[in-house]
Amino acid sequence: MHFIDLKAQYATLKTDIDAAIHRVLDHGQYIMGPEVKQLETALAERVGAKHCVTVSSGTEALLIALMALDLQPGDEVITTPFTFAATAEVIALLGARPVFVDIEPDTCNLDPSRIEAAITPRTRAIMPVSLYGQVADMAEINAIAARHRLPVIEDAAQSFGATYRSGGHPGHSGHLSTIGCTSFFPSKPLGCYGDGGALFTDDDTLAQAAREIRVHGQSARYTHTRVGLGGRMDTLQCAVVLAKLPRFDWELQRRRELGARYHQLLAPLVAQHPGFGLLTVRPDRDSVWGQYTVFVPQRAKVQAALQAAGIPTAVHYPKPLHHQAAYAAFCCPDCCPNSVAAADRVMSLPMSPDLSEADQDRVVAALADALASVCADA
Repeated sequence: MHFIDLKAQYATLKTDIDAAIHRVLDHGQYIMGPEVKQLETALAERVGAKHCVTVSSGTEALLIALMALDLQPGDEVITTPFTFAATAEVIALLGARPVFVDIEPDTCNLDPSRIEAAITPRTRAIMPVSLYGQVADMAEINAIAARHRLPVIEDAAQSFGATYRSGGHPGHSGHLSTIGCTSFFPSKPLGCYGDGGALFTDDDTLAQAAREIRVHGQSARYTHTRVGLGGRMDTLQCAVVLAKLPRFDWELQRRRELGARYHQLLAPLVAQHPGFGLLTVRPDRDSVWGQYTVFVPQRAKVQAALQAAGIPTAVHYPKPLHHQAAYAAFCCPDCCPNSVAAADRVMSLPMSPDLSEADQDRVVAALADALASVCADA
C-alpha cells in the first residue's frame, strides 16, 4: 500500500500528461513558456483572485510574498510553530523574527484568540497555516489584522481546493487574505512532478512586485528595479498541473469522502482507547485532507505495529519549530504547550484520491488492532 498513490493518479492521466509534456518539448520554451500564463489564468479564475503568480516552490511563494510586503530585518511576523519549517524559515531568511503563537488543540491550526497578545509595534504581518487541508479561522484572523492594519499571508500549501464559508460568503483557500501562498509539491492536493507553487492576491502593486521578484527583480529584461531571486515555475511543471486540473474537482470530492469515511470508521475507537482522537473540522469550512491525521497514544509502538501489518504512516510534525535548534532562540520552550502536545501524538494515515475503500478498511482494522495491543500493554 502506498502512503500517497501518485502512480495510480499518473496511470489515469497518462495520456493527457504525456501530451502536455510533449507540447512543451516541441515548442522548447522551458522557462516562462505559454503554459505558465495559461496556468496562472486558470488558477486565478478557480479561486476568484485578480492575480496568480506561479513560482518555483511553496517556500518561494512565502518568501516572495514577504519580500513584496517589504519585510525588513527586525520586523516580526506572527505565525504557528506547528508547521513545516518553511513557514518560519522564510521569515528568518529576511532577518525578521517569527513570533510563535499556539494552536487550537482540536484543529492544530493557529488559535486566533492568542494573536492580539502577541502583536507589538514591530509586528508587520500575520501568517496562519491551513494545516492538514483545513483552512484556519481566517475571518477572525483577518478581523484582528484589520484592527491593527496588518497584512495576512495564508500558508495554503496543504489546503489548496478547500473552501471556507464564514459569514455566508464562500471562499477558497489561497484567496482568503492579503496574499495566499500554495505549493505544488507532488504530495500536495494539486501537485506537479517536481517543485512548484503560486501566490494569489487582489492587490495590483503586490502582484507586480511578486512578478518582478521571481525574475531577479526585473521590471524588463536587464532592468532591475528591486532585489529579487530566481523563483520561476518552469514550463514543464506548469504543463503537468494544467493536465491535472480537469480531474482536480473529482479528486477534491474524493478526498472529502475518504476523510468523512475515515472519521466514521474511526469514531468508535475514540471511546475505546484513551489518547486516541480525531481532528475537528469546523462547520463553516471543509478539509481536503492534505494529510489525514489522527492523535494516537504511544505513537512509536502504534507505528511499529502498523508497519508490521504493511500500513505506511508519517508524522506531520514530530517537533514544533520553537523546539528546533534553528528556531529555539525566537521563543521560550514553554510558550506553545498545545503544539508540543500535538507533536507528541499526531500520526498521518494513507490518503490520496485513489485510495480504495478496501485499502482504507485495511488501515482502520490494522489501527484498531494496534491500539488494542498498545492499550493492553499500558
